[in-house]
Amino acid sequence: MQPTPRRMPTLDEVAARAGVSRTVASRAVNNVPHVSRAKREAVERAVLELGYVPNPTARALAGNRVGAVVLAASSDEAGLFADPFFAEIVVGVSTALDDTDLELILVLANSPRGRARLRQMVSSRRADGIMLMALRGDDPLGRLAEDAGMPVVFGGLPLTGEPRWYVDADNRGGGRLAADHFVRTGRTGPVMITGQVDSRVSVTREQGFAEGLALAGVPLLGVSSGAFQVEGGAEAMERLLDAHPRLDSVFTASDGMAIGALQVLRRRGRRVPEDVSVIGFDDLAVARHANPPLTTVRQPVRALGHEMARMLVNAIGGHDPNPLILPTRLTVRESAPGPASPG
Repeated sequence: MQPTPRRMPTLDEVAARAGVSRTVASRAVNNVPHVSRAKREAVERAVLELGYVPNPTARALAGNRVGAVVLAASSDEAGLFADPFFAEIVVGVSTALDDTDLELILVLANSPRGRARLRQMVSSRRADGIMLMALRGDDPLGRLAEDAGMPVVFGGLPLTGEPRWYVDADNRGGGRLAADHFVRTGRTGPVMITGQVDSRVSVTREQGFAEGLALAGVPLLGVSSGAFQVEGGAEAMERLLDAHPRLDSVFTASDGMAIGALQVLRRRGRRVPEDVSVIGFDDLAVARHANPPLTTVRQPVRALGHEMARMLVNAIGGHDPNPLILPTRLTVRESAPGPASPG
């Protein structure tokens, strides 16, 4: 009878024996900086006692690395944490990093102080790579990325230029899906609530919507812009109703904006969907719980965060991953009923 092969100890068991976290154990095993002498010695003892043998692939990735990556958002703190979109991004990023020994550092870089903090992190090499979100216009974070000297992955394309590594959703195609749905359900007075005009997301979603309507010969009555929040959608909806009282359909560049539009339509006596159909963009949890439940263009938000982190890990490991555009699709609910558009 052959003896049962001895099971090799895991890094989790080393961490438990040493009384440290898995991340600290990994850093100590791979001789990464920023581990205290006491914890390093505890890990070394645990390695000897258990007979742990480090994974050579993981060790190669960890060599000469800090063991941390940055997710930097060009957004103010209140807006960031009020927006479920960013929460989904963070969940996706964290899930991808679970399979690595990289820590996640969140940096809010909308203010001069936040940008200075990020520049200091980059110049002092306190991270192995950066993920950038919510860039608008000529955002200085974009220029910082050019000088970083480390892998940088963009979550969404900036307004100008095309970075080496990015993950984005098919925003233009999503706008066309919304237009097609309005056309197929007989709406002839569409308007759009778009985001900030210096955001590529806003520009491409509006372009796709206008293109889809033009192909069907349906005029776009009007466009109003605002912040990607409930308040921005509500203010834009007020302006559009005043300018185009005969409108019968509204496409908004985010679910939050759609919620604001629904509130205004209800307050001003417009029934949804009988008088006005409403379509949002994102398909976050708020869309399902809206009154009425919101038809929306679904983009895989959590997958966007996951793929950003996965791309960054590959770039840190010396690979050159290809940019990625994630598909969008229409989720039909009560705010704009009818058959889903193909594709």
